[in-house]
Amino acid sequence: MRKFELAIARMPILGRVLLTLFRAKVAAGSFRKPLAGLCKWLFTSRETTNFTYDLEENNKRYLASLIADIVSIKFSVAMTYIEEIEGDEALQRHIADATMKSDLSFMADPKVRFGRRVGWYAFVRALKPTVVVETGIDKGLGACVLTAALKRNKEEGCEGRYYGTDINPKAGYLLSGDYADFGSILYGDSIESLEKLEAPIDLFVNDSDHSAEYEAAEYQTIENKLSRNAIVLGDNSHCTDKLLEFSLKTKRHFVFFQEVPRDHWFPGCGMGISFKR
Repeated sequence: MRKFELAIARMPILGRVLLTLFRAKVAAGSFRKPLAGLCKWLFTSRETTNFTYDLEENNKRYLASLIADIVSIKFSVAMTYIEEIEGDEALQRHIADATMKSDLSFMADPKVRFGRRVGWYAFVRALKPTVVVETGIDKGLGACVLTAALKRNKEEGCEGRYYGTDINPKAGYLLSGDYADFGSILYGDSIESLEKLEAPIDLFVNDSDHSAEYEAAEYQTIENKLSRNAIVLGDNSHCTDKLLEFSLKTKRHFVFFQEVPRDHWFPGCGMGISFKR
């Protein structure tokens, strides 16, 4: 037994105090990095919600491996897609310019960081979907990522269309220019908008009202609108199990990916992935 442990055993009251302080020191180590990220974020970011960040390198590799297994492509191809979106300077300039011209620029960062959305991009590039649907678009960062993938797909001879839904009539201001040629936004209640869609959905992204009940209602609405090999991404799967329940009910596979942001205080979101073999 170490001297420290012997001292605690011989002095019960003082030992408890020392042990508590020691345990606090051990636990504090887990908060040191997020706290440093928080201090940096407070003085370098304008964001108040829907925080943006890059993923840690290993986290991107894990995501690429997961995508490769789901859609049956090589790991190197999945990584190439992720590197492709991260190196898309035209898209980055578009988003930065549109952000600075927006009335809400004081609450958004001009620096472009995609987080888990690099996975959305990779799925579109790999699947070559005809119809992509995203519910809840906020500024339109995800919309730009998804239409950028559709734009690349068209250059390879595979055309597709993006549909975003949002109840906020001012949402989606980033979806403009060339990227608006590949998609449109349906304003109003997402459930009502989804009910009106007639074309089979190849990729569905749930990112609207984050209540469990509304999320489940979206899945129920699209259940019979999904194409045979459609993939459903749940952007709220770190908070609810509704995509898992939907997958079990419809005999689909389900996996979960947890983001690990780089140099940021936010712990990251979880992405549920529902698919068929």
